[in-house]
Amino acid sequence: MPTTLTENSLLRLPQVLALIPVSRSAWRAGCKSGRFPEPVKIGPRTSVWKGSDILKVLEKITSGEAGK
Repeated sequence: MPTTLTENSLLRLPQVLALIPVSRSAWRAGCKSGRFPEPVKIGPRTSVWKGSDILKVLEKITSGEAGK
């Protein structure tokens, strides 16, 4: 996991789940429903999430808007 999360970071799923404590299946369902950001495909079997998107999710969680 990166020592600092920046807007330019690219995070794999285990790194995202270390920051946002939900299960793998809940994260994937949230991505499909639009609650969480969609991943960016960087290879045929590799997906990452942009640090800027994860920072927005963390901001919503800390401000109490996560369920809205």
